[in-house]
Amino acid sequence: MLDKKENRRELEQMSRKSYYKELRKLQEKLCDLQEWVKFKGLRVIILFEGRDAAGKGGTIKALTEKVSPRAFRVVALPAPSDREKTQMFMQRYMTHFPAAGEIVIFDRSWYNRAGVEYVMGFCTESEYHRFLELCPEIEKYIVDGGILLIKLWLEVGMKEQKKRFEARIDDPLRQWKLSPMDLESYRRWYDYSRARDNMLHATHTEHAPWYVVRSDNKRRARLNCISQILKLIPYEKAPLKRVVLPNRSAKDAYDDKASLRDAFFVPDEHWPS
Repeated sequence: MLDKKENRRELEQMSRKSYYKELRKLQEKLCDLQEWVKFKGLRVIILFEGRDAAGKGGTIKALTEKVSPRAFRVVALPAPSDREKTQMFMQRYMTHFPAAGEIVIFDRSWYNRAGVEYVMGFCTESEYHRFLELCPEIEKYIVDGGILLIKLWLEVGMKEQKKRFEARIDDPLRQWKLSPMDLESYRRWYDYSRARDNMLHATHTEHAPWYVVRSDNKRRARLNCISQILKLIPYEKAPLKRVVLPNRSAKDAYDDKASLRDAFFVPDEHWPS
């Protein structure tokens, strides 16, 4: 539980200018991390879990917007198909695991079984308990195989989740984020709380611990998540060759502007007012 002092600090607003200044510093470090991961051939998995409207999407966007999508791959799987339902539970996730030089970010992961699937009745009690029993062993196998596994849980409070859902209802640009499943998860707040606690208790291990991030303040949560990731992946400056633009060849030059005279250009309709 947060004490009053911690709660006040969490809710303190961070100015837009301060946020982007700190974010820029962290994103520069992420670029260094990216080159080190490629240089060393590292393999990293980062899991983002949390309640609906906890801020996972915005945090992942802040984490990945300045790095290469080939080095930082984001995986957000839809509901399993009829075929996938007949497979081993972890099978559809493992096909997205990283190769050398890659960081794979799961926007929700195999922990769906311990959260939404269990709470909403999409799996049986036996399947749920079997998952909690086997998950630490599977993650031990993943880590022993040379993959660095980072698990982040974004924890949003009841009042803040309500505020964010209400904002989605009123904003046409965010209404797509509010699904019938989200509304049901809102109704079942305490069921999700119990499922969260059971999951953290059963799957927090020495080889794959959970890191909980308070996310009532979105800006602080994003910065804290990125800072924690940078701490958990040891890296240095990778040796890079200095890039120099070559001279353009004038051989076989032609009037490439004139060749576009008959092209259909998109009208330039958005002039500054």
